[in-house]
Amino acid sequence: MSVTTDRLRDLIETTVGELPPLTVELVRDLDIPEHMAIAEVAALTGVTAHTLRYYERIGLVEVARDAAGRRVYDRDAVGRVVFVTRLRDSDMPIAAIQRYVALVKQGPSTEPERLALLEAHRDDILNRLRDLQGALAVVDYKITTYGGACGS
Repeated sequence: MSVTTDRLRDLIETTVGELPPLTVELVRDLDIPEHMAIAEVAALTGVTAHTLRYYERIGLVEVARDAAGRRVYDRDAVGRVVFVTRLRDSDMPIAAIQRYVALVKQGPSTEPERLALLEAHRDDILNRLRDLQGALAVVDYKITTYGGACGS
């Protein structure tokens, strides 16, 4: 099944209203086609087709092929793309994501190691947030020093 990008956006907006940041859970709950072409996944996720092919090539996402050899993404594959994208948005290195995916493939016995990997990354994010909050305070101070107003 193939849908146009506009139709896909309409489906999302009809289902959830204004387009929120996609999450794995949202992908599973959306009334989107069960099978999607690479262009449709790119439109839905904001990830370029080139990046989607790269994620597949390095083993972050597994994508089935149709009879003509074209990629066909199911909901699980789209969910994985969204998950990987969120990890990349948080500056998790590709090697760490590859490690996580490899652990997932090994099965439930690797859950403690996966949890440790995610907790370490969470600590990194929290440290960066603290650093950014400190930097924001300095910028806000300078803005008010020059007679500007800070805040929303």
